[in-house]
Amino acid sequence: MENHTNYFEVNKATWDQKVTIHAQSEMYKMAGFKAGDTSLMPYELKALGDVNGKSLLHLQCHFGQDTMSWSRMGADCVGVDLSDEAIKLATSLSQELNLNTEFVCCNVLDTSNHISKTFDIVYTSYGTIGWLPDLKPWAKMIAERLKVGGTFYIVEFHPILWMFDYVEGQPKMTYHYNQDEVIYEEYEGTYADTSSKMVSKEYGWNHGLSEVVNALIEAGLQIDYLNEYDESPYDVFPDLIKLDNGMYKMKNQLFPMLFEIKATKVK
Repeated sequence: MENHTNYFEVNKATWDQKVTIHAQSEMYKMAGFKAGDTSLMPYELKALGDVNGKSLLHLQCHFGQDTMSWSRMGADCVGVDLSDEAIKLATSLSQELNLNTEFVCCNVLDTSNHISKTFDIVYTSYGTIGWLPDLKPWAKMIAERLKVGGTFYIVEFHPILWMFDYVEGQPKMTYHYNQDEVIYEEYEGTYADTSSKMVSKEYGWNHGLSEVVNALIEAGLQIDYLNEYDESPYDVFPDLIKLDNGMYKMKNQLFPMLFEIKATKVK
């Protein structure tokens, strides 16, 4: 099997750099968050409902705003992320806001080496699985960390979106829907602040819907539903139009922008 350590190290360095920029960006609305605003979006709120009293593991949590938003709703939360800087900021925010949210710095694929407890809910969202070369170990880890009867939920950008190269301005269809080979991109700025001078160096992988679903099934989870949506809650792709409901769409929408999967660990 290909050694991905170098890819992860490059990605980690990029994400470490992004933390300060993102924490100060309009997109992450830090002042509002500190004042009590949730960072969660309608999709995940509807899918997971009342989390009060439930334990929740948040995978690839960045600096933990979503994790802490679930904590504010009464869940007992642990967030995991690759970036030391992200976990440092998440931990200090949790203390500042008097939340008992716990954060662990590790590669998401190694989560079971760092966390032994099991959870009612495992959750991940928006721009996570593209950083993983293979979803089978990811799905296996999710099954390991779920209690029997527990819920896994992912809401994620649709794999069709990752077929395009966005670095040169106009989106250009470049990559396979289910590409095995690693994709390397180097560009100035970040999705939360395109004017930033930081250079993002990123290795990623494309995973089609069948790969996501089959990895979860193979790990022993039962798929409750798979939904696809034409709207994104984030303005992170070129030339999106803001709708009255606060979501974003493309001008000539020919394919979905999001998918969500809810699954249950049945035994």
